[in-house]
Amino acid sequence: MHPPIAVFGIHNSTVTLVVDLVILFLVVIWLALIYWTYADARRRIDDPMLVGCATAASLFPYVGSIIYMIVRPPEYLDDVADRELSIRASEAQLTQSGQEPCPHCERPVQSDFLRCPHCLRKLREACGGCGKPLNSDWRICPYCETEVPGVTPPRRRRRREGPAQGGGQAPQAGQGGQQGATPTNRQGGNRGSQGSPERPAQGASVR
Repeated sequence: MHPPIAVFGIHNSTVTLVVDLVILFLVVIWLALIYWTYADARRRIDDPMLVGCATAASLFPYVGSIIYMIVRPPEYLDDVADRELSIRASEAQLTQSGQEPCPHCERPVQSDFLRCPHCLRKLREACGGCGKPLNSDWRICPYCETEVPGVTPPRRRRRREGPAQGGGQAPQAGQGGQQGATPTNRQGGNRGSQGSPERPAQGASVR
């Protein structure tokens, strides 16, 4: 079997050995890059299919690994998880201390602030009765019981209140009329009985 450099007309054994060692070194580097790409993709990518695609791309000697290094995610999965835990811990500390992050600039602000003192953006609406801050989902102010306009639904009026009140007053008027008319009728009846003499029955006079 002829060495690879014999094609170029080189038959020196030393040069052939050097070339073979260089080729072996490049193959070892290529295999190492394949393994490194797979291990690095597992630490940076959560999707197993994308990890397999990155490993398959590294099978192209050197070019696939270089492309992967360009398009790979910038952070490890462990770093992302640690950052999320630190953010949650910071939010819990702010909540316990009566502070919360501003939704616009993410700086700590008090829970009763109407505007952010850092970015000057509005955080909450003020109550029209007491002026204290209100949450967006509140229907009534819990401090002064003032209804929040645009959030509190209008109350329905009872239709039976008017007729019930009018019907309740009519019998009172009728009763009052009866009470007022009763003494008069009694007095008139007494006078009539006093002024008209008693007449004997006709049957009794004939006998």
